[in-house]
Amino acid sequence: MSATIKAYYNDDDILMNAVKKIRSEKYHIEEVYTPFPVHGLDKAMGLKDTRLAITAFMYGCLGLTVAVVMMNFIMIQDWPQDIGGKPSFSYLENMPAFVPIMFELTVFFAAHLMVITFYLRSRMWPFKEAENPDVRTTDDSFVIELHGTDDNEALTNLLLDTGATEVHVPKK
Repeated sequence: MSATIKAYYNDDDILMNAVKKIRSEKYHIEEVYTPFPVHGLDKAMGLKDTRLAITAFMYGCLGLTVAVVMMNFIMIQDWPQDIGGKPSFSYLENMPAFVPIMFELTVFFAAHLMVITFYLRSRMWPFKEAENPDVRTTDDSFVIELHGTDDNEALTNLLLDTGATEVHVPKK
């Protein structure tokens, strides 16, 4: 397996141009670490769009279904009650009173399951060690990680030409 090469940058605009140049030279960027979100970096790296919005919709539908089934069972079938003179013969007659509950459970399920999905998808388990390659990336530095090639010298020269302040190539 090839070694991981790290290129350090001190400006987000230089970083964006470097990512575009590195990708145009057909090198694969493994990861980019930044101290703040950089707009457009995901597109420049060629990352696919996230499908988390689809899961949020599905989780909301699940919450709505749970709310409808729960209210129908509790308020109509299991323990019908005459509250404020409202009839308890069918769910549809009572549905306007249940709208706030349906909304709240839809939001509850979508929000909580999305947080769990995000953590699982990001592999952020409880008590997991941070994967930060350099503490400076939480302050003022940007790091691009690439896998080394047969010609690490050409890759190093390319990284320096793109504006890297430092390039770390592990010794063999």
